[in-house]
Amino acid sequence: MQPVTPRGFRDVLFAEAREREVVTAAIAAAFSSWGYEPVETPVAEEFGTLEAGAGGGLDQTAFRFFDLDGSLLALRPEMTVPIARVVASRLAEVPGPHRIRYAAPVFREHASLRGQAREFTQIGIELVGAHGPSADTEVVLLLIAALEAAGLSEFTVGIGTAEVLRALLERAGGTEEWKAAGIAAAQNRNLVELDRLAARDDLDPAVARALREVPRIRGGAEALVKASALADACGCGDALADLSETWQTLDSLGQTARVQLDFGIMRSFGYYTGLQVEAYAPGLGLPLAGGGRYDGVLSTFGHAAPAAGFALGLERLMIALAEQDASPRLEPLDAVLGGAEAVAVFTQAARLRDAGWRVRVAPGVTGVALVREADARVAAEALLAEGGMLYRADRAGEPASILGDVLPEPPRRSWAARGGEVG
Repeated sequence: MQPVTPRGFRDVLFAEAREREVVTAAIAAAFSSWGYEPVETPVAEEFGTLEAGAGGGLDQTAFRFFDLDGSLLALRPEMTVPIARVVASRLAEVPGPHRIRYAAPVFREHASLRGQAREFTQIGIELVGAHGPSADTEVVLLLIAALEAAGLSEFTVGIGTAEVLRALLERAGGTEEWKAAGIAAAQNRNLVELDRLAARDDLDPAVARALREVPRIRGGAEALVKASALADACGCGDALADLSETWQTLDSLGQTARVQLDFGIMRSFGYYTGLQVEAYAPGLGLPLAGGGRYDGVLSTFGHAAPAAGFALGLERLMIALAEQDASPRLEPLDAVLGGAEAVAVFTQAARLRDAGWRVRVAPGVTGVALVREADARVAAEALLAEGGMLYRADRAGEPASILGDVLPEPPRRSWAARGGEVG
């Protein structure tokens, strides 16, 4: 039998896995510096829990299966609902706000032949129990901090609000099907369909104009003025109040160079209620990150609380970093340590690691084979443990010089001290 990786899944090997590890750790450190604590949730959830939290729409995307007890489970398709479940159950009696971070794989089913991945890694935060523009500002600032910590130099964070479109659709009246079609068109950024819906004969001209124009507005403060004028004309100006204050706070903090208002953002999950946020990098046609405010999700689980957050897609972020020549510079291996006696090799390796060396052991490997092993591992040095001593090996694998009782700095540190590039 020839083993294969399932469609839509892939193995991540050495260098790429280390790069992902470095980026994940950098982002986690950024979140931690804001006081966000890590949470891990099961990879599988009750399907009913996910469906209730997400507001439906999982029939075609969730990996579902029955366990031996007959319960219908699903692999988590995102992290917001599992975190909401944790807060509503495990943290229900713990005073908030809760500042939570995570890094975890999520799973989404796709039809064959679409070539889409079915497993992603999401890195994100959830701020549960805080509401208003200050909380929204914190979420946006954290997204900026995460992208900078990852090493991305060129990116844009778009912010909008779900409330304007919802208010306009309510102001327009019409059937629930018509309103749902408007939400779906906005989620798919289908402006042609929105134009068609806005052409309804009985629609207030001001509302029709706002439905056509607001989703196309993006930019700086002038975008807010334009959207406000259109919404005010429909009696929906209040829907912009929180977003306006969030923008002004970001502007006062000098952060609007990274941020643009984008009234076309409408996240695909139906639970978003206010702030909508996405991040983009040049040359990448899909968002690096997305999220927003979801004040109604926890009430589904009997624990009403405002909440907001976002998730970064690690795979897309790695592509963006590569495009900007900003992939992590990995620490090289300092040495491969060989020797005829395993005890001597492991003993000397422990000394080296205590001194900060990154060393790979090769018990039983000596001579030219040791040098070849060091070359194959792109190690800075080939070392040899022999007779209770530690030697640098020459190109023939023979002892060339003794490393004394006081071990020298690891080669990568010495190199870095001379101005080399070390991750």
